[in-house]
Amino acid sequence: MRLPEEFEKNMISLLGEDEFKEYKAVLDDERYYGMRANTLKISVDDFKKIARDKLGAYDDVPWCSEGVYYKDSFPGRHPFYHAGLYYIQEPSAMYPAASLRPAPGERVLDICAAPGGKTTHLAASLCGEGILVSNDISEERVKALVKNVELVGAKNVIITNETPEKLSKNFPEWFDKILVDAPCSGEGMFRKDEDAVKSWENFKSQKCRDMQDEILDSVHKMLKPGGLLLYSTCTFSPLENEQTVSDFIEKYGCYETVPLNKCAGICDAVPAWCDNGAEYNLENAARLWPHKIKGEGHFTALLRKTGESEADVAYSNGSDGVYYEEPVSKKKKKDKNRESNKSKSYKKIQGIPESLKAFYKKYMQSEPWEGSYFIMGTNMYYLPEEPPMIDGLKIARAGVFVGSVEYEKFKPSHPFAMALNASDFKSIIDFEPDGNDIQRYLKGETISSYEDGSLAFRCGEKCNVSELPDGYAAVCAGGYIVGLGMIQGGVMKNLYPKGWRRMR
Repeated sequence: MRLPEEFEKNMISLLGEDEFKEYKAVLDDERYYGMRANTLKISVDDFKKIARDKLGAYDDVPWCSEGVYYKDSFPGRHPFYHAGLYYIQEPSAMYPAASLRPAPGERVLDICAAPGGKTTHLAASLCGEGILVSNDISEERVKALVKNVELVGAKNVIITNETPEKLSKNFPEWFDKILVDAPCSGEGMFRKDEDAVKSWENFKSQKCRDMQDEILDSVHKMLKPGGLLLYSTCTFSPLENEQTVSDFIEKYGCYETVPLNKCAGICDAVPAWCDNGAEYNLENAARLWPHKIKGEGHFTALLRKTGESEADVAYSNGSDGVYYEEPVSKKKKKDKNRESNKSKSYKKIQGIPESLKAFYKKYMQSEPWEGSYFIMGTNMYYLPEEPPMIDGLKIARAGVFVGSVEYEKFKPSHPFAMALNASDFKSIIDFEPDGNDIQRYLKGETISSYEDGSLAFRCGEKCNVSELPDGYAAVCAGGYIVGLGMIQGGVMKNLYPKGWRRMR
């Protein structure tokens, strides 16, 4: 691989001639591919068995208990991917969220979240308890974030599309843990993406460092005393790594580094590469070098905030509910709408909506979720607990989009189905995961004949598809929900979202 001359000089100054040759040599080797179990839907053991039997997995990722390496396969094409059983993720990128690993019930922020690898990992750790605010400043990238959060079936994620500074005004000292996977010069992406090599000249360290400082300034305002801040990049530049962390600690004087678990070739960060590195124990941070680990590379530092809280945080009062600024199309007068600061609201519903109760009585074996329900227009949303006030923020999604309500009749959504288990439904069609019927479903076809001997269940009892009553049914692959279907006289009308369908 041909590297920028300036980058080579920088790396030689860090590693020395001999080690730089080792680093450069691995860039011509085949890269490592990984995927991570979504424990909201499947246990780690069950996932690893499936991954080895069907998805080309051959080894575990040592720093992430849910992760495996794979090769010679395309797991993104398998129906189990569409069931949200796993997330495809570069192995070293699993390290930050695995190191922060929030506990159920905590309040967590992922501030540079798209496309969602670390957010989905954090959501799985929370086990549906607490609140995860997942933010990205890019209106385009946040679309992928929404889809990935919906795919894994996370219920407790609020997805925002805001600047960090604006976000900080709504969440003073509110979060227990914050993950900053900062925009960076991307030197750890060179083997994964050759375009990163070509664009390196346009994203040099100082430009990225300025953005990183601004993000950290906002994050400082949002983290509780005693809370944990995890800072990570996929670059090797000390200016964006050790020096950024050192300067941040120096500026605020209320942070200390926390030792990270290092294994399988993960190295200490280098205090000598920054000011006050030894004083702040920068060796506690971690460097994942591609010539020393099975991965593309990462830098990770974990910091604890000391001191006492002075913040007074507002919460939803339960009457008007959660407020948000409606996302606008690029074709509309975006800046004018932003400046007007006019907010529309999700109207809070007291208790479980009657239309949802009626749907559950007819189609479901389980009980409706307890928690907070909101209506925006005809759309219903759900969060497991009361959220804070998010007045004036652009919200791409507040919890689960449950479905729509028109004329007091509830119509379920695909994200609602993805947040449930097959056993929640009275009617189930279970396709063979390696068969043709599930592929037809994922392409959006109406299915009137079943080629693979697919199974059907009614209230837990096995039956023929023709015996299922008309109405909604969970559509599964190997027992895991991939979406919904509407049964009409034995024919299944396909309700898989058009934007999610496979084209081949």
